[in-house]
Amino acid sequence: MWGWIVIGAAIAVIVVLAFIAGRLLARLHQQQRRRQEAMTKRNTSLDESVTTLARAMEQGQCDFSEGALRIVVLLDHRAEPEKPDYAAKYPALHQMYERIKHMPTHDARKQFPKKEIRRMDEEREGYERELKDAILKDVRQLREDFREDKA
Repeated sequence: MWGWIVIGAAIAVIVVLAFIAGRLLARLHQQQRRRQEAMTKRNTSLDESVTTLARAMEQGQCDFSEGALRIVVLLDHRAEPEKPDYAAKYPALHQMYERIKHMPTHDARKQFPKKEIRRMDEEREGYERELKDAILKDVRQLREDFREDKA
């Protein structure tokens, strides 16, 4: 008789543990789905920003230096299981980024003397002229790669 009670209790414990494990697995799947949806939403938003900047650069509405700074950072923030080598894929944008990333922007720029700001602007504009054709090529490729209607 005691043997059947122990077996019944053991089965009850197994059923309860199986139920708990099932609920935890369901929560895990739900959490993974939410994380994937959030990652997809974030990447979609980043992609829209990248294509908007690329279009603006192509149309001359955004300086190549500003666009390169922003695009490189946006691409770096994409959540991807295997991150592509964007520096190899868009070399001119990354080359511009590497050349000007040390230059101050916004309020930090205001702390420099006007002569130094003018010198940095001339340096940046020189890089823009030098890399113009290569950057436009990268921007066109980037727009193709991040096309909205691409499935």
